[in-house]
Amino acid sequence: MSRVCSINKLSLLLVFFLPLLHGTDLSSYRGFQLGMTLSAAVKHSGMDISEVTTIHQRPARIQELTWDPERFSSSPTEAVQQVLLSFYNGQLFRMVIDYDTEKVKGLTSDDIIAAVAAKYGAPARSGVTFVLPADFAEDTQQVVARWEDADNSFSLVQLPYGPNFQLVVVSKRLSALTDAALAEGARLDAKEAPGLLKLKEESDKSDLSKERLVNKAHFRP
Repeated sequence: MSRVCSINKLSLLLVFFLPLLHGTDLSSYRGFQLGMTLSAAVKHSGMDISEVTTIHQRPARIQELTWDPERFSSSPTEAVQQVLLSFYNGQLFRMVIDYDTEKVKGLTSDDIIAAVAAKYGAPARSGVTFVLPADFAEDTQQVVARWEDADNSFSLVQLPYGPNFQLVVVSKRLSALTDAALAEGARLDAKEAPGLLKLKEESDKSDLSKERLVNKAHFRP
């Protein structure tokens, strides 16, 4: 009886997860392809370009688009809550998939690993510490399993709060370029901060002088 229950449980997991994964290509997720252009991703998502947010401008443009599959589907088995798509100079370099806590309630990391492994084989690594990019809220997260090849990585992350999981799909090349661009942007901001502060102080002083002249002309004690 327990064997039958285990088989049924795995079948349910396959319904949730395997339709989301295409073949053994670690760069593809629900038709989104690492390296695809921003315009192509927006078109595939069914969303509007106005919903894209620019996070950084220089020395590279970093943009994000949050896709909610339930917005375009009423499937009762939809386990994905949202997918955060991140772009480096108009190229998709990362996908972060968040699952609905109610749809994965009761599932363990082993349950999900088993479902993904049924399609991808055994993970390359398990139980590793994953250092998330600087724009994530937490500095590090625990990766319970990772599938990877020379170009891309596919990580299952268990969040420290609540019974929830994330899948993080990353282009290694574009992610490295993004990290370098963010570091350079921070360096430029720090270098230019004193000059920008001086300009702001001078602008504020000029504005105050103009207001003084206007108010002085109309002031009556």
